[in-house]
Amino acid sequence: MKVAVYGAGGVGAYFGGRLSEAGVDVSFVARGEHLRAIQQQGLRVDSINGDFLVKPKIATADPAEIGPVDLVLVCVKGWQVTEAAQAMQPLIAENSLVLPLLNGVDAVEILSAQFGREKVLNGLCGIFAKMLGPGHITHLGAAPWLQFGEQDNAVTERSKRVLALLQRTAGFDTKLVENITTAVWRKFIFIASTSGVGSVTRAPFGAVRANPATAKFLKAVIAEIIGVAAALEVELPQDIEQLVWQQIEKSGHNSDTSMQRDVLAGRPSELDSQTGAVLRLAERAGVATPLNQMIYASLLPQEQAARAAVDC
Repeated sequence: MKVAVYGAGGVGAYFGGRLSEAGVDVSFVARGEHLRAIQQQGLRVDSINGDFLVKPKIATADPAEIGPVDLVLVCVKGWQVTEAAQAMQPLIAENSLVLPLLNGVDAVEILSAQFGREKVLNGLCGIFAKMLGPGHITHLGAAPWLQFGEQDNAVTERSKRVLALLQRTAGFDTKLVENITTAVWRKFIFIASTSGVGSVTRAPFGAVRANPATAKFLKAVIAEIIGVAAALEVELPQDIEQLVWQQIEKSGHNSDTSMQRDVLAGRPSELDSQTGAVLRLAERAGVATPLNQMIYASLLPQEQAARAAVDC
C-alpha cells in the first residue's frame, strides 16, 4: 500500500516517519523551509523511543507529484483542513482512504463533504512532539498511539488492511476501535478544555490543577463540553468527567497543548477547531456554553491578528 502524509509537523513526521522506517512506501506533503530540508537532508526525528532519519522518495508541496495513493494521513492543524481537503484531490483514486489525525471533531465532516463519507475513516492519535527546526522533529514524551475506525463503527475488510499496514512498525501502538466517535470525543473533551483554559491562563497543566480557582474553572469547562456531547447523543462513559480529570492529573506538571503553545507564541492556532467547534456544536444542540464563549472571545483578537500576519 502507498501512503501519503499530508502535513509533516510533529504528528505527521513521527507516524509517517515510523511507517517509512518500517519499509512502507510513504510520501510527504510539506512546504517552505521544512520541505526543503527534508528534500536535501531527510526527515530527522529525535525520539525517546530511538532517533531515526528517513529520506522519502517523494517530499513535495504539490500532491500531483505523488499521485493517487491507498491511504492519506491528514496531519495538518485544524484550521488548515478545508484548504488541505481541496489540495489533496490528486492523491485520491477510486479505492483511496483518508484518515484524519487531528485534535478536533469536525475534520471528518469537512473531509467527508469533499471526498464522500465512504472514503473517510475517523481517527485520533496521542504523542507529545514538536518541530525543532526545518526537517527536524522531536518526540519528547508519551508512548505514541493511534486509533481509527469506520464512521459507522463497522469492522470492515478495508479497515483490517489499514490496521495491518499501521502495525508494520513498532514505533507506535495501533488499535482498530469499534466506536471511533466515542474515542474521538473523549480526546476532544480533554484537549479542547485544557487548550482553552491553558491558553487564557497561560499556565501549564500542573499550575492550573494546583490552583483551586483555575482547577474549578477547568472542571467547569470540561462539564460544558460534556453537556454538548450529551445533547448531540454522543455515547460516552458515565464517569467521563472523572476519566478526563484523571488524564489531566497523570500529565506532567509542565505539560501543555499545541494550541496553547501557538497562542503563547503569537502564531495561528486551533482556536476555531477546538473552542470554536464547541460553540458551533453547542448552538446546533441548543446548549449554553458561557465559559467556552468567554475563552473564545478572550483569544479571538489575538487569533485574528496572527492570521492577518500570516496572510500578509
